[in-house]
Amino acid sequence: MRHTLSILMENESGALSRVAGLFSARGYNIESLNVAVTDDPTLSRLTLVTRGNDRIIEQIMKQLNKLIDVVKVLDLGDHPHVERELMLVKVEASDMESCDSIKRVSDIFRGRVVDIYNRTYTIEITGGQEKLNAFLSAMQQHAVLEVARSGAVGIMRGNA
Repeated sequence: MRHTLSILMENESGALSRVAGLFSARGYNIESLNVAVTDDPTLSRLTLVTRGNDRIIEQIMKQLNKLIDVVKVLDLGDHPHVERELMLVKVEASDMESCDSIKRVSDIFRGRVVDIYNRTYTIEITGGQEKLNAFLSAMQQHAVLEVARSGAVGIMRGNA
């Protein structure tokens, strides 16, 4: 089962390495990982997506809480939350018909064309994993040249 963990940790050199090392040492896979400083420059928020049953996730969370740099760990799936991913897709437009089609599909998915260069369009799209995968499927009729995905970021809803 897919789990999105939100980890608040000290913004210190080596903190990310220790978290990643914990997963590596125990043979757990990280599907995506995002980290950035919060509104408090001494803290970073790490959003990590992994898979495992409840027992494995509970064990991971216990191990994360033992790390000295970690302030708080939440499994966002246990709480109402908002989760998004950013994707940039570079698509080749061979003629005007394909240009129009690329723009139409982008509009349907609320994507934005952020760059046009040498008959290639770079499209920015945000949303859940399913939306981004559906967009890629819809673009299969075009020559998709490159895809860059941020991985998930998430936050709990409300004032908790």
